[in-house]
Amino acid sequence: MDSLIIASNLTFAYGSKNILEDLSLEISKGSFVSIIGPNGSGKSTLLKNITAEITPQKGAVLLDDQDIFKIKKKDLAKTIAVVPQDTGGDFAFSVMETVLMGRMPHQKRFEGDSEKDVEIAQWAMELTNVWHLKDRSVNELSGGERQRVIVARALTQEPKVLLLDEPTSHLDIQHQYELLELLDRLNKTKSLTVIAVLHDLNLAAQFSHKIILLDKGRIVAYGSPVEVLTAQKIRDSYHIEVAITTNEITGRFNIIPLSKKKDRSEAARDVRIHLLCGGGSGVYLMEQLVQAGYQVSCGVLNIGDSDWKKAKELGIAVSEEAPFSPISAEAFNMNEELLNEADLIIVLSVPFGYGNIVNLEQVSVALHLKNKKVMIVETESEQWDYTGDFTGGKADSLLAGMMQHGAEKFGSIRELLGRIGGK
Repeated sequence: MDSLIIASNLTFAYGSKNILEDLSLEISKGSFVSIIGPNGSGKSTLLKNITAEITPQKGAVLLDDQDIFKIKKKDLAKTIAVVPQDTGGDFAFSVMETVLMGRMPHQKRFEGDSEKDVEIAQWAMELTNVWHLKDRSVNELSGGERQRVIVARALTQEPKVLLLDEPTSHLDIQHQYELLELLDRLNKTKSLTVIAVLHDLNLAAQFSHKIILLDKGRIVAYGSPVEVLTAQKIRDSYHIEVAITTNEITGRFNIIPLSKKKDRSEAARDVRIHLLCGGGSGVYLMEQLVQAGYQVSCGVLNIGDSDWKKAKELGIAVSEEAPFSPISAEAFNMNEELLNEADLIIVLSVPFGYGNIVNLEQVSVALHLKNKKVMIVETESEQWDYTGDFTGGKADSLLAGMMQHGAEKFGSIRELLGRIGGK
């Protein structure tokens, strides 16, 4: 797609404090771009620069190859509409009057509202679910209602580009999704270019084509949601630990905050940990171990399994096998190599059948014959003796033998992590 907006080497400061630092980016026509970043990272300032609301001390912004700072404000308003953070007003205009203000760039001086103007305003108000409020004063509305009115006003401008600064901040969860689904629909059906500052990373992941991650006035990542919203990048910019899990409904992913940023152990980088997991049991632990700096591997996992997907997302070494297939010699040998390289083997609470019992047998051999350190997670809700063994007692026997030979048992993953951290 062709670039619609090009910003080159933008630097902007309030007084002696730089808010944007030599920032460059390109935004394609018809894209849906979210801008994210911690408070004070320059998100709103970037929006104001690329809409010519403020002028940078250095750099340029081009809109369709034109210098945006040389375009007349009225002409610019025919192309770009802005929904600001602050949607409050000091004047008691009605909702209809407020929305019709969006037609001003298309009207001549002293020209009244035409039938077409009213039709366009009604179209925008119905889209944003505020038509029933048309006769109410804007000052009587709730923050969420007023936000939707301002979005309707922006759409009434019939822009090619819609910029929104934290558009969901005053909305409840229902209206957040209604608004973003509306923007997504307009983006797809009308080729409306959408640029939105968002705080909710899950909303950014679900609706964006691309995401700009700002930190300290610089772009630290710009790409697809998968490329930008990694646990490491979020950790570095937001200083929190997160787990990233696949959202089977949307086909994208969910970001789950866990705790404040943890210091990585230098010693952890030299420790290799192999996981026996499956069915999603290893997703959380993989995230935590990778974030802590450990070298992690796992297997044998079926291709397409949720743990397999997470391992691939994190770049973890994994022995893999086709679904509903017996473990092949190739997968067996790779798993054995990973077990041999491991300093610690963790067996998670997964059901064992004849298809995956080989995994447990390999761990047992590694413990008995090679003196590998083994830790077993046995949660209270999934005791091995009545839910985990579908092999006629073979899995229970292997697990019991490993415990007798020195394997440690834990009642939860958190308890296990406390043991590893303490060690």
